[in-house]
Amino acid sequence: MILLPSSIKSFGTLVMALADLSINRIAIVRALPGLGDLLCAVPAWRSLRAAFPKTQITLIGLPWTQSVVERFSPYLNRFLEFPGYPGIPEVAPPIRQLPVYLANFQKEDFDLALQMHGSGIVSNSFTVLLGARVNAGFYLPGQYCPDPKRFLPYPANEPEVWRHLHLMKFLGIPLQGTELEFPLREEDFWALHNIDVVRNLQDSEYVCVHPGASTSDRRWLPEKFAVVADALARHGFQVILTGTAAEADLTQAVQELMQTKPIDLAGRTSLGVIAALLSQARLLVCNDTGISHLAAALKVKSVVIFTASDPNRWAPLDTERHRVIRARREDDLSINAVLNEVEDLLLKEVSHVRPG
Repeated sequence: MILLPSSIKSFGTLVMALADLSINRIAIVRALPGLGDLLCAVPAWRSLRAAFPKTQITLIGLPWTQSVVERFSPYLNRFLEFPGYPGIPEVAPPIRQLPVYLANFQKEDFDLALQMHGSGIVSNSFTVLLGARVNAGFYLPGQYCPDPKRFLPYPANEPEVWRHLHLMKFLGIPLQGTELEFPLREEDFWALHNIDVVRNLQDSEYVCVHPGASTSDRRWLPEKFAVVADALARHGFQVILTGTAAEADLTQAVQELMQTKPIDLAGRTSLGVIAALLSQARLLVCNDTGISHLAAALKVKSVVIFTASDPNRWAPLDTERHRVIRARREDDLSINAVLNEVEDLLLKEVSHVRPG
């Protein structure tokens, strides 16, 4: 049983109250660009589904998330594209068409709209304009709060997973664990098998190295990734460089700096394929970016390098399987720090599997 803080115990009957309102349609607002942004919300969505097993749950998000919604069909039923809104930078707001978009959302007759986009400074007004009978979510103290009984002060100092779980607790919804998930499909493995350069790889005989990230200040230097990748290769692993098509120049730079020969798959894998690849890898070494959360969801060991982002917010919760390094670009000792964590995770196991 989850014990709620005394300050919000009186709100612990929200699920029953919503059931009394015949909650048949829930909208979730989370129109963020990163894979990690979605995966870190999955534990909250799992809890929401357990509390409302027969309710239609719709995610309002960016276009790329539609395929992710389809994967999470046990928790999410529908996808609607976020049209943009003034003050939310992910999409240029269609000012003239916005009334039409909002009118279409209001026709959905949502019973509950959940603002899970962020602190709510801007997104709360968008959420309210969806026209749901009940609104809930986060607000920043001193800023617009649509309903003090159903909006939680934004827990800015919590890990991203727990921010949303705190909202579930606040709404009286029992939690269903903190684990991330990423459902894999048979077609993901078939597509992986169709990539000729990895067709004959054996499970756990390779490691993935991902030198990219969404912004340059979150990327560890290519020459440092090359040193770590070569060390892994010398221990008998095939190194696979991963990345998006836009990161192909970056993986190429790492490859050129390496003394051993990796397999470069940048731009050759869909999200499902890279998940299938990662699921059978022995280890991932990466920056703080979406693939880190994918490794957490797939329970694949990882060493995650933080240069600019906040590990208190974005680091994996499982500190045994996933190791975090705070690195500075100018600090050469960070290479040794990464290698030490790699060895702690893998090398004793490797020496046992590969004697001599």
